[in-house]
Formats: sequence, C-alpha cells, structure tokens
Amino acid sequence: MSESPRKGRRVGLGAWLFAAGLGGLAGLGFEPTAWWPCHLMGLAGLFVRLRAASTWRQAAGWGYAFGFGMNLVSLSWLSSLLPGAGPVIAVVLVAFMSTYFALVGVAARWVWRLPWPVVGLASVWVAGEWLYSRFPFGGFGWTRTAYTMVDSPLDGWLPLVSVAGVSGLAALVSALAAWAWGRRRELSEHRVAVIAAATTIVALGTGGLVLRGADLVPEHSEELTIGMVQGNVDGVGVGGMGRARSVTNNHYSETVTLMAKARAGEAAGPDFVLWPENSTDVDPIEDLQTRRLVQSAAEVADVPILVGAVTRGPGTDERQTTALWWMPDGRVTDSYHKRNLVPFGEYIPFRDRLLPLIPLLELVGAQSIPGTSPGVVDAELADGRRVAVGDVICFELAYDDTVREAVAGSQVLVVQSNNATYRGTPQIDQQFAITRVRAMEARREVVVATTNSVSGHIDHRGRVLDRTQEMQAASASYTVSLRDTTTPATRFGGVIEAVLTVLGALSCGLGALAAWRRDGAGTMGGP
Repeated sequence: MSESPRKGRRVGLGAWLFAAGLGGLAGLGFEPTAWWPCHLMGLAGLFVRLRAASTWRQAAGWGYAFGFGMNLVSLSWLSSLLPGAGPVIAVVLVAFMSTYFALVGVAARWVWRLPWPVVGLASVWVAGEWLYSRFPFGGFGWTRTAYTMVDSPLDGWLPLVSVAGVSGLAALVSALAAWAWGRRRELSEHRVAVIAAATTIVALGTGGLVLRGADLVPEHSEELTIGMVQGNVDGVGVGGMGRARSVTNNHYSETVTLMAKARAGEAAGPDFVLWPENSTDVDPIEDLQTRRLVQSAAEVADVPILVGAVTRGPGTDERQTTALWWMPDGRVTDSYHKRNLVPFGEYIPFRDRLLPLIPLLELVGAQSIPGTSPGVVDAELADGRRVAVGDVICFELAYDDTVREAVAGSQVLVVQSNNATYRGTPQIDQQFAITRVRAMEARREVVVATTNSVSGHIDHRGRVLDRTQEMQAASASYTVSLRDTTTPATRFGGVIEAVLTVLGALSCGLGALAAWRRDGAGTMGGP
C-alpha cells in the first residue's frame, strides 16, 4: 500500500525540522555559547541524514534546513543592522545563505556513493565554505567551521593548515563519526575500519594538542609597546557613534587617561597608540575641529597614533574607512584603506537601482569605496625607528587573503574595529573568537582596539591576556614581540584551500557519475 500524500508531507516536514534542529545544534558551536562539540555532532548528524537521502531534492532540502537552523542561531545579531527592518534583513540573509548548504547537501549525497566517502565529505564542506565566503559581493564567511574550533583539540592545527584546513579536519572528524555510525550494525564486518576511524579522530585531536604548545616560529627579543584606547560611544543602534565628533572626543579623553597612567608608572609608556575603526566619524584631514582633537591627543601622547578614520572621497558622495599614521607633529605619514566592506552596511550594491526602491537604505550614508593595497602601514616611531604594522579592520578578519597579506608584510599585527551597532549581541564575541583564530593561524600577538568592546591583547597561541568590558571606556599598554617569520598557514593557506575545494568538486563529480551508472542514465538516483 502506498503512503498517503498527507502522511508523506508530515514525514517530509519532520525530516526538515530534524535537519534544522541539527543545524541549530551546530550553531551552538559559535560564540557566545562556543560549544564546539555541538558543532561536530550537528555536522555528523547532517552527514548521517544525507546518506539516507533517496533523491537529490531531498538532500537539497535537508541541507537547506540545516543551513537555516545553523545560521539562524549564529547570525541572530544581523537584526541590529537597520532599525525596523533589521529582523527582516536577518531572515532574508539567513534564507539566502542557506542555499549554499542545499548545494552541499546534494554534493554530499553523491559523495556517499563512493567506496570511501569521508575525505570527499570533508572536502565538499570546505568547498561550500569557499563558495559562500566569496560570492556574491565578496561573500560572507562569518560562520566557517574553523571559528567554532577555538579551544578545541583541533585549534593547534591552525598554524600548519590554516582556517580552511581546520574546517576540513573538523568536517573529517564528523564524517568519520557518521561513517562509523552507519556501520554500527555491521561491526563484525567493519571492525578494523571502525577502529581505524576512531584512531584517526583521536590522532587528530592529540596532534592538535601537541601542536598547540609547539614552537613553530622563533621567539624574538625585540619588542614594541602598543597603547590601546577604547573610547566608548554615546549613541545606540545604527546611531551608535552619537553626536558628530563625540566619539573622537571620547578617544581623546581616554588617550589622556592612558598617558596619565603611563607617566604615573601604572602602565608602560607606549611606542604608539592604537585607536579603533571609526574613532573619527568626520574626516580629520578636512574637518578642522576633528583635526584639532586628534592632534591634541598625539601631542599629549608624544608618540604616533594609528587613527581609525572616516575619510571623504575619492569621488562625490563617497567615503573610505581609513587607518592614518598620525605623528605628534601633525604629519600623516602613511595610511591604509579598508578593503573588505560590509554590503548594505558600508555600501549598497546596485545603489542607483536599489535606493529608489528601498529608501531605508539611505541610512547607510555615503558609498564606501574599498582600498586596493595590503593592510601594512609603514610606521615611523617617535624615536626614528620604522616598523611594519599589519592592520586588519573589523570585517576583514573573515577574509583569509586580506589577513595573510597583512601578516606577511608586517612585524606586528593590530585589529581596529567598530562594534557600536552590535552592542549586546553575539557578534562582538564571535569577532573576538575569529581574532583569536587569526592569532593562532599566524602565530602573532594581536592587539585589538574597538570603539566600545571587545578590545584587548591576544598572544601568539590565541590565549586571551586581557579583554575589556562592553560599553565602557578603557585603555591599556601591551608589549608584543616584533616578528617577521610566517607560518605554513600564512604561506600556503590559499593552496590548501584550493586543493580541498578542487578535491570536493572532484569527489562530487565522481559520486554523481557513480550514481548515474548505478541508477541509470539521466536519473541520478531519482529527482
């Protein structure tokens, strides 16, 4: 007797909800919960479900539901983007991002048709991350699996295999667990293989723990002291900067506080001061009042300030997010323009067409224009020394190439960020976790300055040495080593990701061919 249509719909809905629940479980791996085992279990559960998918459409549906559940849990902070429309924007973006997981679902179903699918499953997962981290509008790679592996046994692999490699290793662990689960009723026949899978999982975890403490880059005796200033903001939400110039005034005041502590012996005297992204909301080059505030801060500090500024141009009604190396004598000797911009947050794609249709987008303001050069500032210190400062600005942390170029050309690494819009949301802790990942990957100390948190100091093994409280002014001096060596991840991370992505595509193709041969030309195992 055939199943009734109503019962079939109930079964289909139940399967979708179950897949969404697995995605929600995986989403708990991200901050603020940071339960990394949940991410591995959720992913393993998805692989188990996809093995049982009878059609590619079913696999696509389960993959989509998984992605929707994971992104809904991890990206809830997107609702803060625009007042009134924020929740709608969040749901639309989550729904769009989930289409990539539908593609992963189809690809994984085909890979399951291979005799030994686990490496292919892991590679397909990395290929999916590669895709949504780049398309469209530069991608949105905020929810990559490697970012959940902070403080897990796998994070020790970061300096060797990069973010993409650790995503692949985590997916491999989940795929091995899914494969072993599928063989549980045939343990006598597959005992050796199951033992090998368990041994591989243990070996990956043990290897990561060993590598976490390994000296992969040499220690350097030369050091630099950076003064971090978190001035705080006066506004809330999309108006988080408060009144014009108030954010600059706050950072000037906190710089005075920092230098008072330094001169009283309560903090080390800095070689330069780090202000966050958007510490000036008016162009300090063109606006006399803002320029005076920055110049006064530099004179009080008597050392250069790396100022996070909003600068006008290069065209009419255009702006750039810029880091300015501001000397105590008023000279700006170098600058860096942020390269990776937030679509619909810092600029509007298809602006001329969308603005008339969605007037609310006017809140984005002038169109931000990306920079084109690597984030390395040629820094002249007050004593005449020159240091190459690698600068990563906020959203750029999610972009491998941008971070790698900043690290490769620098001796010290800093992060400037403005999280004012996202106060009280998981975005702030998620970004700090990504920063820790970058510190581990590059084996570089990182000093972070944000407008209202989380700022702080992370060592080259990703350990948090200091972090500030949210929505409070704060300042501190951090001494870091100058390093010019790079890790294998920094040098070859792009190659590792490319190899895994190509391997995922090949595994998908071979699995599809196997399904075509087995199930008959043109059917691919059913619609």
